[in-house]
Amino acid sequence: MIRPEFFIEKLRENGIDCFAGVPDSLLKNICAYITDHFDAQHNIIAANEGAAVGLAAGHYLATGQPACVYMQNSGEGNIINPLASLTDPEVYNIPVLLLIGWRGRPGVHDEPQHVKQGKVTTGLLNTMCINFDVLSKEEDKAEKQIAKAVAALKNKDVYALVIEKDTFEDYKLQNVEKNDLTMSREEAIQTVAAALGEKDCIVSTTGMISRELFEYRAAMNQGHERDFLTVGSMGHASQIALGIAMAKNDRTVWCFDGDGAAIMHMGSMAIVANKAPKNYVHVVFNNGAHDSVGGQPTVGLKIDLPAVAKSVGYPNAFTVGSKEDLVDALKVVKTLHGPVLLEVKVKKGNRKDLGRPTTTPIQNKEALMDFLKG
Repeated sequence: MIRPEFFIEKLRENGIDCFAGVPDSLLKNICAYITDHFDAQHNIIAANEGAAVGLAAGHYLATGQPACVYMQNSGEGNIINPLASLTDPEVYNIPVLLLIGWRGRPGVHDEPQHVKQGKVTTGLLNTMCINFDVLSKEEDKAEKQIAKAVAALKNKDVYALVIEKDTFEDYKLQNVEKNDLTMSREEAIQTVAAALGEKDCIVSTTGMISRELFEYRAAMNQGHERDFLTVGSMGHASQIALGIAMAKNDRTVWCFDGDGAAIMHMGSMAIVANKAPKNYVHVVFNNGAHDSVGGQPTVGLKIDLPAVAKSVGYPNAFTVGSKEDLVDALKVVKTLHGPVLLEVKVKKGNRKDLGRPTTTPIQNKEALMDFLKG
């Protein structure tokens, strides 16, 4: 395996000292090393991957030096627009180094939401005419690949290094942003789920939130038909929930969102507010971290999410940080016309033995559709 410090120093030696992106579980060791060794001006955790390409372009315009954009391969869709209409040689011809975690690589077992993305990861790069290497796990070979990438950048090309599982040695984040919150996300999810009516349904975002909701239902010997577990498609749960709420106005639809997901496509909040579904409750479990991919920080706890919601047109928005306040807030929320935003501030982390859904996405979809027919 490659030492994170070796990889980053090789980039530094070649003038690459600015990073932007969205953390990925396959890149968590590299992301942690970058966080500990670069200041906030040289490591920007972006709202989404496309925005990270924009940041890289701005850095190049200002300095003449290319930046590195890191992401999971699920973020390739977000970067296609800026790659085709901003950095492309036929437009502005701006070099960018892409560091892409290859979830769902064919032949390697992974979760259902990564299978298709894994199959098309390199194909998308080929379609976009972006040259790439699958980074070797041997440092001498990796050094040659980095040199090849640097040569391409000097030619003002975009170049990608695709990262397999277990490419980088372990590195633990030292500069951990801590908060003094005491309520766990799992406890908060259980509290909200227990307060729902029999006809209510939930759309939960990708990552730990969907996993913890699934385990709550299992622990309570309940079915999963009331929950749509958005195991992929990060940032879009609020719009899935909106689509259901607009078509089923006799039911209350609850969106269980995370701070990273809500920030990723924050403009969707404006659409929710504009459509003004009275049966819509948007719950954002905010721990200020991308918890599912290594705990890298978001700006979630540094911004006023309820103020954002109100500014785009949510008639009601609340924030709570304890179970007692959450219980009280839920009583109020259930008496109000939506859309309502409820920010629930929680501590970082999750149970080490947290499982994954045992039903397939297709089974989950069909059970929810049957439930919504009733």
